[in-house]
This record gives sequence, C-alpha cells and structure tokens, in this order.
Amino acid sequence: MPKKLTSNNHGRLNAQPRFHQKAREIQPYGTVTHALPLELEEPVRLEVTEQLNQLLADTMTLRDLYKKSHWQVAGPTFYQLHLLFDKHFDEQVELVDTIAERVQILGGVSIAMAHDVAETTQIERPPRGREEVPVQLSRLLDAHQIIIRHCRTLARRASELGDDGTNDMIVSDVLRANEMHVWFLSEHLVEMPLVKAED
Repeated sequence: MPKKLTSNNHGRLNAQPRFHQKAREIQPYGTVTHALPLELEEPVRLEVTEQLNQLLADTMTLRDLYKKSHWQVAGPTFYQLHLLFDKHFDEQVELVDTIAERVQILGGVSIAMAHDVAETTQIERPPRGREEVPVQLSRLLDAHQIIIRHCRTLARRASELGDDGTNDMIVSDVLRANEMHVWFLSEHLVEMPLVKAED
C-alpha cells in the first residue's frame, strides 16, 4: 500500500515520492463518459469510438510498418525510399494523435499499447526480417487500402449519425493523407527504363 503524504516536524509536506502506486481503472476501455456537452447521444459516441479505435490500431500498425521499412530498405532506391518512408512515418504519427484525441473528445478511451494494437489491427503482420523493396511497397499499399476503405465507411456512418466533427477529421486529415501516401508509393512500382527511353 502506498505511503500517505506526511508532514515533517515543521508541519510542511514531505517531498518523498510515492512509488509503486496501484488503483482501479478510472474508465474501462470500450465505454464513454458524459464529460463534454457535445450534443451527441451515448449510443452514437459508443459506436463511433469503437470504429475510431479500429482505425487507430490500423494507423499505429501502418506507422510502425513505415519505420520498419525505413530501417530495412535496401537497393538502388535506398536513399529516396529511406527518406520517403520516414516522412510518411512522421505524418502517420500525427494521424495517430489526431484519431486518439478524437476518441478522447467523444468521451472514449484510446487504444494505446502495442499488444492491444496487435490483437486489434486488420493489417497483416510482416516477418521480422528484411524484405525486397517491391514487397515492402506492396505491403504498405495493402495497409493503406485497409485504412482507406475503413475511412470511407466510417466517414459516411459518422455523417449519418450527425457526428460532423468525426466526419470532417476522417475526410480532411486521415483519408487525404493516406491517399497522398498511396500516390507516392504507387509511383515507385511503375516499371520505367532508367537510361534509355523506349521507342
């Protein structure tokens, strides 16, 4: 049991840190609170936060897949892809925060830990080892496709439910960024001559 904050002989608080504290959760995962007056009913917020947490788990997985690709890319396009993968990683980091904060705004609890994300994501787990560039690119594109499909479905559903804030975030931030990433990745899979143009 943690020590209580005590006073010293002069009646002042003791600055000794209290370690190893434990207590029950203040909000279980999968629930929503009524903290903010958002004019959205509880069933709406429950449904949307569940879907946002799925999107969050997939986005966190894609983020980490970019970092894996950044570290392990090899071959003649190493420099360009090493930089591109890191740029996309940074942009996915921002999306992770955006989605997680939306869950919290709606009164939910954002998924956070790696093992929970791994159990939840729809994105296929890659091998631990290094893969060829075309496989890395294809794997990233497949992950984006899962997220884009979910974004379109969730944006429409949020609109139907009157959750304009979620709809706007999904379309303006998450969907558009993922579409842009797909464009940049796809162009690296176009087979083009490097030295002499075809007649």
